[in-house]
Amino acid sequence: MHDARSRRFVVAGKVQGVFFRASTAREAQRLGLRGHAVNLPDGRVEVLAVGAAAAIAELHDWLQRGPPAARVDSVTELAVGDSVEAAPGFRTG
Repeated sequence: MHDARSRRFVVAGKVQGVFFRASTAREAQRLGLRGHAVNLPDGRVEVLAVGAAAAIAELHDWLQRGPPAARVDSVTELAVGDSVEAAPGFRTG
């Protein structure tokens, strides 16, 4: 994939206990992305997305809303370098 990118997002708000990680994984898989969505100890969710730049941008837009039960207060995007490797698929943890 010639335009592969890697981005880390940290999502704050009511994002734990509302199927945020599972919904994020479904959306990422639909977009053909690899990576993960994991709960952080402080109540936020970290999302690592690896794949096409356009797909990452679409996931970023989706993260601004999240699933219906979520309340997203902010999404912080951090570049992690385009050489980041992710296992096939998209995992939650």
